This record gives sequence, structure tokens and C-alpha cells, in this order.
Amino acid sequence: MKKKALALLMTTAMTAAMLAGCGSDDSAQAPAESGTEETSETTEAEESADEESTEEAASEETASEETEAPAADQVYNIGICQLLEHPALDEATRGFEEALTELLGEGNVNFDFQNAQGEQTNCATICTQFVTNDVDLILANATAPLQAAAAATNSIPILGTSITDYATALDIADWTGATGTNISGTSDLAPLEEQENMLVELFPDVKKVGILYCSAEANSVYQAQVFEQYLEEDGIEYEEYTAADSNEIQSVVTNACESCDVLYIPTDNTMAANTETVNNVALPAGVPIIAGEEGICGGCGVATLSISYYDIGYTAGEMAYDILVNGADITTMDVKFAPQVTKEYNASICETLGVTIPDDYVAIEQ
Repeated sequence: MKKKALALLMTTAMTAAMLAGCGSDDSAQAPAESGTEETSETTEAEESADEESTEEAASEETASEETEAPAADQVYNIGICQLLEHPALDEATRGFEEALTELLGEGNVNFDFQNAQGEQTNCATICTQFVTNDVDLILANATAPLQAAAAATNSIPILGTSITDYATALDIADWTGATGTNISGTSDLAPLEEQENMLVELFPDVKKVGILYCSAEANSVYQAQVFEQYLEEDGIEYEEYTAADSNEIQSVVTNACESCDVLYIPTDNTMAANTETVNNVALPAGVPIIAGEEGICGGCGVATLSISYYDIGYTAGEMAYDILVNGADITTMDVKFAPQVTKEYNASICETLGVTIPDDYVAIEQ
């Protein structure tokens, strides 16, 4: 009995000890697990807060950078290649420079103006130098500079002005209004049909028209061909008289005046630079000239349906701003035309030749 009782007591004591030991282990582990979870949650919250703070700081830094250096505050370098010194081309350049200066602000644009003195080789040299200097944009004032700029670069944006027909100048077959390349700009093409109507209005008895231009200028060839179509529709005879360069002008004009009673000179840079030579032959011969633009008319013509070269230059400047600052895609920019045309006349030559001018014409300021 005593042995059984003792055995029972020992068994009970051992069981109690085991239960006490198990309870002690659970009690010790619980606080440790609870503390780990709280620390982990606190760390994650702190990391999340840090990430949000970093993102906000980065956002604020980016916004600060954008505010401090907008595109309009940059200094842009513009190369200008003008074929030659002439009132019409000079006005186009002036309009371009004034537009960009107004839009960008004083000190934010540098113009590198270069006069090619009427030479194609000079145009090529000038445009190549612009590319070497890595200018931001090139303005090509007249057809020869445009062709030279196109040959010099296919990446720097090129805007033309005083260009009659871009498709002809750049040899583009399927013309859509945009070149699809790094070239766009403004045209100096006045309505040729209305110019032909002007000729008929002022000289209703005309028998033969001489079309005078420089054969080296592709845009002049284009204008002559279109003008001839309108003469044909009116049943008026015509003949082309072309000079390869300024040295041939006097003899060519002399031949034209001997067989024609009216001459037509399209927008042509070579003729524009030699109006005195033309006038010295045509005026004594008593042969009136209808001109394609104001500069030629002021030098040797009786009347013109003219555009403002300042306006097309200014429009080119606005296009340049859109490209440089707003990121406009020049490859899809349509060529733009003068917003208006004006009937103008040369009072001095009209008086000498006895030509009566209708009231809706404006006298050219000499």
C-alpha cells in the first residue's frame, strides 16, 4: 500500500512539473513574438513614409527644374542665308528676325546673317558652316539657299522664305503641302491667274507677250509655265526670253522688246537684282512690264499684284518659334502663303508710258 501510494504521489508530482514547464515556455515566447510584429509594422510604416517623402521631393525638384529653365529661356542660334541684297529679300529677313525676337525675347536668340552675293557656291559654303556650327535652325531666303541647306543637312530644321514653289525647288513629285522632310517655310507666290488678268485689264489690245526670266532659277521656270497657260486661255501669243545670268540680260531684253508689245517678269532674283538694266532697255523702247513682285515693279515695271515680303518673313519666324519652343514637327508643317495681295503700280513709269491705272491700284513708294 505504501509503495503504491508513494508511486502515485511521484507520478502526480512529475506531471505537475511537466505542465508547469510547458506553461513557462509559452509565457516566455509570447512577448517576444508580439514585440517582433510591432517592430516590423513600425519599420514598414517608416519605410513607406520615407518613400513617399522621397517621391514628393523628386516631384518638387522636377517641377522646380521645369520652372527654372523653360524652353523659351534658352538662347537659340539661327543661321540665315540670303541669296543677295534686294529690298524684297531684305524685308523677308527683317520680318523673320523681328518675329523671333518678339516671341523669344531680347537676348534669347542670336542671328548669324550671311549674304551669298547671288552665288550658288557661296550658298553651299555658308550652309555647310551653319551645320558645322550646329545651329538650332536655318532660314534659307530664296531658292538657291534652300537647295544648299537641303544638301547640307537632313536633321537641322530648315525654313525657307521667298520661295515660289517648294515642289519645284526640291524636286518633289507628289506634292501635298508639306515636304515630309526637315524643311518647310513660306512662299512668295502671288496668284498667277490674277497677274495675267491684270495684264489683260491694263493692256486689252495686247498681241504678244514676252516672258522674261533667268533660266537658272527653277521657280521662274514654273511661274512662266503657269502664266503661259492663262495666256493661252485668253488667246494671247507669247514667247519666252531667258538669260542664263546677269551678263545676258541687256541683249535678251533688247530682243524681247523688238517683237513684243508687253513683257512679263515673274518673281525672279536675277531680274530683281538687275531692274536698272532691264529698264534702260524697255522704257526707251516704250514696252511696259507687268512684274511678279513689288521690287521688280519698282525698278522697271508698270504694275504688279504683289505680296508683302515682310509678312511672309514674319510668318516664317512664327513657324520657327513653334518648332524650337513648342516642338512642332517640321516634317508635317504645310508651306504657308502670304495672307493678302495688293494691286500696285509704278507712277513714274506709268506716266512716262502714258498708262492709265484704275483707282483700286496703290502707288509704290519710291
